[in-house]
Amino acid sequence: MFIFVPREEGVLAKSMMPEQYLDQDGFLRSKSNPFQDLPHDTKATVFQKGFLKRKVHADIDGKRTPWGKRSWKTFYAMLKGMVLYLQKDDYVKDCQNSEEVVSVHHALAERALNYTKRPHVFRLQTADWRVFLFEAASTEQMNSWIGRINLVSALYSSPPFPAAVGSQKKFCRPILPATQSSLMLEKQLQSHAAMLHSFQQDLTSLQQEVPESRRSKARELEELRQREEYLQYEKSRYEVYLKVLEAWQQDEADARIKRSHSSPSLEIETPPQPVVKVRRNISERRTYRKIVIPRRSKEL
Repeated sequence: MFIFVPREEGVLAKSMMPEQYLDQDGFLRSKSNPFQDLPHDTKATVFQKGFLKRKVHADIDGKRTPWGKRSWKTFYAMLKGMVLYLQKDDYVKDCQNSEEVVSVHHALAERALNYTKRPHVFRLQTADWRVFLFEAASTEQMNSWIGRINLVSALYSSPPFPAAVGSQKKFCRPILPATQSSLMLEKQLQSHAAMLHSFQQDLTSLQQEVPESRRSKARELEELRQREEYLQYEKSRYEVYLKVLEAWQQDEADARIKRSHSSPSLEIETPPQPVVKVRRNISERRTYRKIVIPRRSKEL
């Protein structure tokens, strides 16, 4: 489901993260994925913050989270740069209470339509196929979180690495880069469009390869199902990215036009004002005559 929230003035406030929370390499370590180091920018922009209730739905590679670890917990969430910080209490500068950090690179947020036990719940799937459920206080806040996460993911996710070449036939999902993209908006749009076209072709080709039911093994059918699930998800993710960036680009263009018409610094050419001559009375005229002092008479 595509939801876009336009940018508002004053919402994108900047803040600093202390160096004591960083390791020697300047990276953050995710607790739910110890193999992932998150790049950290101390001057990153805060795009969204507020209280959320979180539930872990799936671990790495989409494996279902054990029953005892799927309880709902309340956190103060802050989307800063490409990292979603989850803290136990309100935002504090020392970040000592950060329970988890989640990278939103190549992530996708959407409304959890299949989850009906709680209202205002959205689903976040990360690049390593972890799945989180978040409950917001209202539908408006839920849509705002979905729009902000997808916007950050679409703007800053780097193009994926080329596919690896090897003799292994087992299907494996590629590892996506966690670094911030250096492409401009136009180039980022072109990159997403190219990836969407590639996944559409791969999905069409895969659906045409129907295996023989008698000769196909259960393992081959499972790999076929995994590949189709992966291609369907990537196709929908890049479709959302393109819609988000196109809406963002249009919103930026409208904002520039509005500023050009309302900015007081712009000089508007106006016709010269007519010069009106006013006749003054003789008493109002100024005189610059030299004052002549008469000489004294000799008789005095």
